[in-house]
Amino acid sequence: MPKMIHSMIRMRDEARSLAFYELFGLEIADRLDFESFSLIYLSNAESGFELELTVNKGDASYDLGNGYGHLAFLEDDLEGLHQRLAEAGHAPREIKDFAPDGETIARFFFVADPDGYEIEVLARKGRFANQ
Repeated sequence: MPKMIHSMIRMRDEARSLAFYELFGLEIADRLDFESFSLIYLSNAESGFELELTVNKGDASYDLGNGYGHLAFLEDDLEGLHQRLAEAGHAPREIKDFAPDGETIARFFFVADPDGYEIEVLARKGRFANQ
């Protein structure tokens, strides 16, 4: 069966993006530098899945488009990460409980990375309790 291994997003400011994703415990696992672009693979011990950050050298302008949804992270200390992101100036949105039938299915918040990509942060509970 195929194994999902990474997702790629483009970034404009490498230092700002790396600092943002470090708040999620991601570290550089590998880096490949080419003449016109670099690929930076981020990961942590929690998952084998990697986030590939691509930085185009020279003209780094691009449009996110209207088809992008979000990346999602599980977090044991939802409130703590929310506070660290706020203190680092990333303006996370308020923590919400998703409870359509009165029972909480998910507890989460969203925050945008430095390039405008939406990141969902979910508490490790409900559907995600055993992941």
